[in-house]
Amino acid sequence: MSKKVTIHPLKTGVQGLDDILGGGIPEYSFNLISGSPGAGKTTLCHQIMFALATPERPALFFTAFGEPPLKMLRYQQQFNFFDSDKISESVHFIDLSEESATGDFDQILARITHEIEAFSSALVFVDSFRSVLRDAEHQPEDSSLQRFLQRLGLHLTGWQATTFLIGDFLSDSGSQQILTVADGLLSLEQSVERNSMVRKMQVIKMRGQATLPGKHAFRISSEGVNVFPASIVHKGPEDVGEASEALLNKKRVAMGVPRLDDMLGGGLPSGHSLLVAGPTGSGKTILATAFLAEGARLGEHGVIVAFEQTPGQSWLRTLGDMIQGQQVGLINLRALDLSVDEIIQRLTNLIKERKTTRVVIDSLSGFELAVAPTFREDFRESLFRMIGILSGLGVTVLMTSELEDRYTDLRFSPYGAAFLTDAIIVQRYIEVESCLERVMSVVKVRASSHSTEIRRYDINDKGIVIGDPVCDFEGILGGQPTRKLNDQKR
Repeated sequence: MSKKVTIHPLKTGVQGLDDILGGGIPEYSFNLISGSPGAGKTTLCHQIMFALATPERPALFFTAFGEPPLKMLRYQQQFNFFDSDKISESVHFIDLSEESATGDFDQILARITHEIEAFSSALVFVDSFRSVLRDAEHQPEDSSLQRFLQRLGLHLTGWQATTFLIGDFLSDSGSQQILTVADGLLSLEQSVERNSMVRKMQVIKMRGQATLPGKHAFRISSEGVNVFPASIVHKGPEDVGEASEALLNKKRVAMGVPRLDDMLGGGLPSGHSLLVAGPTGSGKTILATAFLAEGARLGEHGVIVAFEQTPGQSWLRTLGDMIQGQQVGLINLRALDLSVDEIIQRLTNLIKERKTTRVVIDSLSGFELAVAPTFREDFRESLFRMIGILSGLGVTVLMTSELEDRYTDLRFSPYGAAFLTDAIIVQRYIEVESCLERVMSVVKVRASSHSTEIRRYDINDKGIVIGDPVCDFEGILGGQPTRKLNDQKR
């Protein structure tokens, strides 16, 4: 039996791209980078080229749209990945505008072949490939165009080089030949909804590698292209059994609020996710701050993802002091065009960097607003993935959720996400003798006994102070409690 050929993946230098490609771009593969104007095709290819090109592995970049390479480089120099030292040493730009203007396909192919052989190129990029053929597309007889497509594809496949053709292939019915011959096909798209623009990337085809399915958000900044792979949570039956047994043996995490640990049955089990739901002003952020402060006191690192108040805006300065002292990491997000996977990536990177054990997300309401409109339809599924990923990292998570106190029903989250969490604390306002009072209760703690009492609590300069159970009233969660009959007769 003959020995298997090993496919060597080349690292692209694009954050997140290798993950969705299954390890990188296969060496000697023939790839199509497809997308509409402005989708980021040229920037992506330049970033890959500068990451891979060396004197031993030279790169050729053919420009075929009539724009001088110097003009293109003027803009590409703004990116951090651009390396001027590689120009003319390991990166070479060839202008095909004269050949493409003639419409002579044989001349175009001969020039490409000559340059590749002259430089012994290991990396070849042709941008924009479709514009090379623009002058011929209006002709009724397109047999010469199809022959050129086939010949170019076969030439690029046969060379010992990793090659890329750049253009809008998926929207062109004349590209079927080239789509068939290509080893890899990467599709880039951008969409605008309201005032947000979202870019997504999909690996439609990549021979010899297991790619990550689906569309993945990406962003273009001064760093270049940054891909945020859509995280997938895998959990088999054996994992579920092990998790159930582990829940019963978990150590408890102190919350930092006197009496709250007792209400939770001895503290929150380590690795659990807790949802704190309540109306405005009920003290959700104060409770979350106490949770992080207790961790800091015990020598544990925390992270807070803030979508609403920044530490400087809060009257409670404890959080700002912990961030300043490097005990708590801060991810402060106010943009309105984020993807959930971008947030997950930033959060998981910080968790691993700081060896974090406690995470606060304040709040889910702000989280939803920060996500671009195109991702909001799947917000519930995204929360499920995020909680699963954080659970896999072993951190204990506290999330806050803004609720309108309607009193006609008992809700814990407007996103239907309550069942996703391991524990729930609900906070509410009640009216007692024409005064508003605050009450809280532990609704659930998975795999653990807990108090079912409804307790009054106050907020003062020391934080949350939990009082005794409310025993002399009934109908508390309806917002207008009444004294029990036995108490009225006394």
